Amino acid sequence: MIDHLGINCADLAASKTFYDQVLAPLGYGRVLDYDVAVGYGTENDPAFWLSSYANMPPQREVHVAFRAADVAAVHAFHDAAVAAGAEVLHEPRPWPEYHPGYYGAFVRDLDGNNIEAVFHG
Repeated sequence: MIDHLGINCADLAASKTFYDQVLAPLGYGRVLDYDVAVGYGTENDPAFWLSSYANMPPQREVHVAFRAADVAAVHAFHDAAVAAGAEVLHEPRPWPEYHPGYYGAFVRDLDGNNIEAVFHG
């Protein structure tokens, strides 16, 4: 059900150091690092992400990505979210900057969290 989870950090450098240390004994490490976003997990599976954005309020949003069975499911998620009152962050589309075959849609839920449906085609 959950493809990946992301949290926003007040001090990304300090959070990287913290998570490098606490996730290593569990067998997880830094898999991808884009400076503003860092993915932890096992090789080819960065399931936990840290991010930092300017002007983030003290109650920072959470990012949850739900696995979709196919591209049609991503579109159905998007349509259902819009009908339920979500704010559209990104319409369904390919995200080749993440990896080939990544197809996702992003919305903000009623509490301000960044919710995504993703298909890894």
